[in-house]
Amino acid sequence: MNNNSHPIDNLLKNTMQSLKELVDVDTIVGTPFNTDDGSTIIPISKISLGFASGGSEFSNNTQNHTSDSSYPFGGGSGAGVSVKPVAFLILKGETFRMLPLNSENTADRIIDSVPQILDIIKNMCPKCDKNSKDKDRKDKETCKNENNSCYDYEGEE
Repeated sequence: MNNNSHPIDNLLKNTMQSLKELVDVDTIVGTPFNTDDGSTIIPISKISLGFASGGSEFSNNTQNHTSDSSYPFGGGSGAGVSVKPVAFLILKGETFRMLPLNSENTADRIIDSVPQILDIIKNMCPKCDKNSKDKDRKDKETCKNENNSCYDYEGEE
């Protein structure tokens, strides 16, 4: 340890150097990879970083001194990093396209709602269930929906 610098300086310098090695430009804009059809895909990520550091000096009592320090010091630091993929940049020939990984896009919402839609249809017409013993028979008295019709799974009335 350099006698001219404070121990907190070394603590911060070491922590920042480690973070610099951990988070570089290749973390945000990932390493491109090529596909069989000639496209190049580049992942894009979002990085969140948290950092904390602290230290304290103790009394100038000679009993607490270490051999390499002119004053007693205690300190610590910590960091947290989160890397979340947000999109892919797809390059093919002279064109490029951004494919976001946002879970709020229309296709994801449609796929997520399919089980609920199937439950609603099944509840509207309980006797037209494909597990019914007599699949060809439609009981019009018990299998009516609001429009007085019953649909089988092929969509025919």
